[in-house]
Amino acid sequence: MTGLAYAQPIPAAERRAAGKRQRTSVPRTSHARWEPAADRPDPVVVLEQQNSLRVPDLVPLRYERMLVSPFTFLRGSAGIMAWDLGNGPRTDLMVEACGDAHLANFGLFAAPDRRLVFDLNDFDEVHRAPFEWDIKRLASSLVVAAFDNGHTPEDARSAARSAVQSYCETMRRAAGMTALDIWYARIEVEAAFAQLRSEFKKSQLGAAEAVLAKAERRTQLGTLKRFAQQTEVGLRIKEEPPLIVRLPYERQAEATRLLTDAFEDYLETLAPDRRQLVRRYSFQDIARKVVGVGSVGTMSLMALFVGDTPNDPLFLQIKEAQRSVLAPFVRDHHYPDQGQRVVEGQRMIQSASDPFLGWFTGTGPLGRNFYVRQLRDKKGGFDIATMRPKGMRVYARLCAVALARAHARTGDPAAIAGYLGSGTTFEDAIVEWAVGYEKVNRADYERVKASRSGAPSDA
Repeated sequence: MTGLAYAQPIPAAERRAAGKRQRTSVPRTSHARWEPAADRPDPVVVLEQQNSLRVPDLVPLRYERMLVSPFTFLRGSAGIMAWDLGNGPRTDLMVEACGDAHLANFGLFAAPDRRLVFDLNDFDEVHRAPFEWDIKRLASSLVVAAFDNGHTPEDARSAARSAVQSYCETMRRAAGMTALDIWYARIEVEAAFAQLRSEFKKSQLGAAEAVLAKAERRTQLGTLKRFAQQTEVGLRIKEEPPLIVRLPYERQAEATRLLTDAFEDYLETLAPDRRQLVRRYSFQDIARKVVGVGSVGTMSLMALFVGDTPNDPLFLQIKEAQRSVLAPFVRDHHYPDQGQRVVEGQRMIQSASDPFLGWFTGTGPLGRNFYVRQLRDKKGGFDIATMRPKGMRVYARLCAVALARAHARTGDPAAIAGYLGSGTTFEDAIVEWAVGYEKVNRADYERVKASRSGAPSDA
């Protein structure tokens, strides 16, 4: 037999010991400390540098969405936190990191078998990086969101601790699982809700049940009714300025050419069976659609296709992929195409990825990198702003389990578990980091807010 290399696998005990040895060079307690470096960049400058690569007329909307609260600011400022993470203590325990694992970037979506699952759902910043960077962003987002919701400092700490504790427990279990068992593990929503029903009274589950029901209704046909209308020239996307707009004639033609010229390249990134399926649909229309908070200003389009009848629609989202905010702070991991980085990272991290997930590079003036996925296919998210302390703790645990499984899938769970240990040292450190970073984020928020209003800042 040729083409195969025979090697003895490294025993889990040895890998666990290697992870444990990392405590010498990067003590777990070192993660608790966060002091801004003297050369820390001004958050205003960081955001302005990002804006230079974005659609100019959408920049004001980006600030409008970011400056609603400290939590929305955190959502849009992954680039600011990336500098802080990259210039702090770091292990060599690498995973395919989400890069933006705040608690609003988890949610529901349909797996290829049409069952609803819960997992990470945003991968614009995915990159190979130390495992603890994602945990710090998740934990700090919980503290920031808790304070935004009026929770007590004790409740905020408790939410962060619930996440880190669940992450550590899940990683320790993963260290004893086979690679295939880790790969197939996923959080099925029905099973998760069955557990919640045993913890909460029926009256307390109303909002969560509503999210589940709404996700089930978000089919392609439902999306057609929501976003398109029949006209004398066929189906067309409905405009909802400024969120959904038909581009000026020249740009509309350019966007159509972008899709037409690159569509075969996109199809080549799909599995053959999916490629054949997509070819059964015909292009109808395209429009610009604003999404998210941090993504506002990057080129994002929605495209409508139909099958044999108007009641057989396929909506695809075409989203620009820029360089990950983590990239400047990690070595030896170059991606020639940023769309490919997002797609391959998502396929590795998610327990079940969108079957239409692919990428292409634009031509001409739109020669940027793009990735493609379905729009709104049974996608659903929870309203963070209305979460009470107990609900936030439960949600924190769910997010942390999904994150740990993603890291176990793309890293070495035995080595990470060895570093974590069996006690609460790492857990305590991350909670302290998250509490400290909440103050940093709030100061950055006030600094940027003042710069936009022209008012002086104390930061």
